[in-house]
Amino acid sequence: MLDDLEYDDSESPAIGLVPDGVSLEDVRDHIKIAHSPLLVLQGGSGQYAGVYWTGTKAVVTEDLGSDHDQAICEFRDYLREHGET
Repeated sequence: MLDDLEYDDSESPAIGLVPDGVSLEDVRDHIKIAHSPLLVLQGGSGQYAGVYWTGTKAVVTEDLGSDHDQAICEFRDYLREHGET
């Protein structure tokens, strides 16, 4: 499990903010237990991805852009559109 995550809970759903340098493998392990959506900065690309739990598997949404605040908004919109809130 990832410790001491910060959360953006200014709107629903709250989104965990994964620190830079955490591997996608560690994120998937965390989400299997915690089930809360996470925003991850992808190493090297400078682009954000969202990760959420569907009930049976972790799904990664890519191409959320390089702006942190914009990525949070886009990920929330994505989750709402897909009934994951």
